[in-house]
Amino acid sequence: MINFAIVEDDNELREHIKDYLSEQEGFGCIYSVDSVESLMFRLQPDELPDIILMDIGLPGMSGIEGMKLLKEKYPGIELIVITVYEDPKKIFDALCAGASGYLLKNAPFSEIKSSIEISIDGGAPMSPQIARKVISYFQPKEKKKSESPLSVKEKEVVIGLVDGLSYKQIAERMYISAETIRSHIKNIYRKLQVHSKAEVISKSFRNEI
Repeated sequence: MINFAIVEDDNELREHIKDYLSEQEGFGCIYSVDSVESLMFRLQPDELPDIILMDIGLPGMSGIEGMKLLKEKYPGIELIVITVYEDPKKIFDALCAGASGYLLKNAPFSEIKSSIEISIDGGAPMSPQIARKVISYFQPKEKKKSESPLSVKEKEVVIGLVDGLSYKQIAERMYISAETIRSHIKNIYRKLQVHSKAEVISKSFRNEI
């Protein structure tokens, strides 16, 4: 038997979920309340639920604070959030508070039932939209490459340096004078804050230009 509790201030929704789950074989509701304070007042150490369905936006103590308190006092109880909130911060805060699942209130009752079973078996059920947000949150963000301070011509000069060409050879490749190449080199050194051709080449190899 899976004994569950519901903390939800929408009385109609709470009763609908309670009635549906109570009709399922192997499920029994032992607490159905509208606030964390009410649950904590009624909880008896010898009659603890296996799992609690918890809203986040509750009167009085928030669901996230309630989950922290419950996990401190009763670490063996599983917690599943049922809420309207989809923003990453609330998802992250809820998971850090001890939630093992995160469902949206538009989830079908059958999904709530299967999520309870998954959580009891050690899983972490989430509504599809929430799972995508969690994955996105924890994926490494691609570092945006800063724009190069060099002009197009100066970049061509750098390519010539990397290719091992002399100033004269770079000038011939670019169809400009060697004096213009020297001017470009001075600007490259100043913009990159370097003092030698080797430093320019090194920065180019490190993709810092």
